[in-house]
Amino acid sequence: MPPHQAHRGKHPKDSLLFAPRWIPLLRNAVRDLSFLLTQGYAESAALKLVGDHYQLTARHRRAVLGASCSDQSLERRRKHEVSVSALHAAALVIDGYNLLITAESILSEGILLRGRDGCVRDMASVHGSYRKVAETEAAIRLLGETLETSGAAPVCWYFDRPVSNSGRLKETLAGIAEASGWTWDIRLINRVDETVASAGDVAVSSDGWILDRADRWCDVTRLLLERAGAAGRVIELRQEP
Repeated sequence: MPPHQAHRGKHPKDSLLFAPRWIPLLRNAVRDLSFLLTQGYAESAALKLVGDHYQLTARHRRAVLGASCSDQSLERRRKHEVSVSALHAAALVIDGYNLLITAESILSEGILLRGRDGCVRDMASVHGSYRKVAETEAAIRLLGETLETSGAAPVCWYFDRPVSNSGRLKETLAGIAEASGWTWDIRLINRVDETVASAGDVAVSSDGWILDRADRWCDVTRLLLERAGAAGRVIELRQEP
């Protein structure tokens, strides 16, 4: 994210790249890429084939990749998904940056895409450094209120230690949680994906790598969207919702 960016909102070209005329083409690309992944094609080769066929931009390709998955992955994810209605008293392990950045994107009206597995993903990312944006504290409160309403407990957050400013973010989360009466365990570790996927508790993430390995996972983002009144902004990239 550029140093001057104050929000986790749209890329300057997103209004054009994700305009209505592009959506049917992107859905077709998700369908085709998912088919190739099902047949065992390497991800990079399959994405290049589909992206070149549809003449997709780099940002389009990233969106299509995030929304696609093989039939095998889709079946496994459905089998291991935990309903949001079953979260009461469930222990959660949260892929911290994944969930927080999605919440920030929801509040800053960033692009939100529903993939083949039903999960909603944003188009923002962290590359070695996390920078707080205008919506960060509001996003943390949205997350806390949503998790509190779900009745899930205990809640453990994992953030990538190597990402700069993780320590400051941990302090911000801890301060808001303490003031709000939320008992959160917030940890900085080196291998978040592996830890969340193997923890045994309910994993909270939209990262496909984690969803393909976790014993149980839950799509908390749908609760965030409902609470924020943003469900109508999600772009549907599934062929058959």
